[in-house]
Amino acid sequence: MVISGNKRCVVIIAAIIAGILVFNRCSSFDKKNKKGSPKFSDFSRSEACFRCHDEIYKKHLNTAHFKSSAPAGKGLIKGSFDPGQNEFYYNEFSKVVMEERGDSLYQVHYLLEKEKAKSKFDIVIGSGKKGQSYLSWKRQSLIQMPITYFTPTNSWSISPGFSTATVAFNRVVTSRCLECHSTFVQKTSSEEKHPEEFDQSKIIYGISCEKCHGPGKEHVKFHSENPSITQAKYIINPAKLLRQINLDLCALCHGGRLEKIRPSFSFIAGDSLGEFFNIHKTAVSGDNIDVHGNQLGSLSFSKCFTNSNMTCESCHNVHENETGKLETFSARCMNCHSVGHSKTCGLTKELGEIINQNCLDCHMPLQPSQSIVVFLQGEMMPTHAKLRNHYIKIYKDESDKIIKFLRSNSGAKSRN
Repeated sequence: MVISGNKRCVVIIAAIIAGILVFNRCSSFDKKNKKGSPKFSDFSRSEACFRCHDEIYKKHLNTAHFKSSAPAGKGLIKGSFDPGQNEFYYNEFSKVVMEERGDSLYQVHYLLEKEKAKSKFDIVIGSGKKGQSYLSWKRQSLIQMPITYFTPTNSWSISPGFSTATVAFNRVVTSRCLECHSTFVQKTSSEEKHPEEFDQSKIIYGISCEKCHGPGKEHVKFHSENPSITQAKYIINPAKLLRQINLDLCALCHGGRLEKIRPSFSFIAGDSLGEFFNIHKTAVSGDNIDVHGNQLGSLSFSKCFTNSNMTCESCHNVHENETGKLETFSARCMNCHSVGHSKTCGLTKELGEIINQNCLDCHMPLQPSQSIVVFLQGEMMPTHAKLRNHYIKIYKDESDKIIKFLRSNSGAKSRN
């Protein structure tokens, strides 16, 4: 095809313009990259959200997300410091005792009744829903303490992954660990340094508003100065993100093991996870994924997920504590599985609407985790924490238990 002189000029100009646009996009992307990780000063803290979003703020304070980390204090630590309930024996010679000394709390290792080592409770990790672990400052670095509180048995236990034979106060906590248990921690060393160092005065504890909506300093400043403008500026609304970007926000901590290619705390709401982590999908079935830490991986094998545009927010209201509210979650299942839809519960006709009040125990049962495993006092076998499986399907054994229970309950009521 022959292009005339004028047309050739148009094509060349168009190519130049396209090149400029691409260059500008790349330059903008590079500037974003060069800007680096958010700084502590970019955040407004959740308390600033209270002025305009008081109801949501108050509800969020009660969520497991918000309570995922906090400065340690006796009122927050679930385990007992009372004599007779504050000891964990490794063997007849070695024990760790939870002690209150002055204004501070410690885990103290005794060998043949002589103090060998101790660490101060500085940070609580975990809401207490399944348990709590504890961190201790060693200068500007953090270590995890050897004893954990395990909620199902209301007792102290050996922390997951720790030796049952020796007491250790040397497990280093990394920025990647903190990334999933806090909103932001300011690092004072490069990630190549081991152990990493952090600024103790620049930590935003818990999964707060800004973890999911992005740093809010500019947002708060703008709306404080322009109270009449109701359209949200300089903030992310996850509900308006593209599906995959919305899912990436949850996958940061609920997407399994991720190999980071940029520093921790670089990723913020609205980013694409693949620009910050190498994502290795090795599971070939939802049955092969542990129930802890990769809920999105399990969910992605479910027909509910693959045959719809659902996201984590389709079932979870992250602003409220909905723990244990089976009917609330089941009602959300019914948005797609009630009578009149293509897929309904086959037992509805036999057992009535009561079957719809608990979809989860049949289709998302509580199952033992292989990663949250503790050793209890005097036990030789490990104890596994149970979490809700997010691979949604029919679990026949679990369903049979529920059906048997409902039938027996129905029979008892009819006899009465």
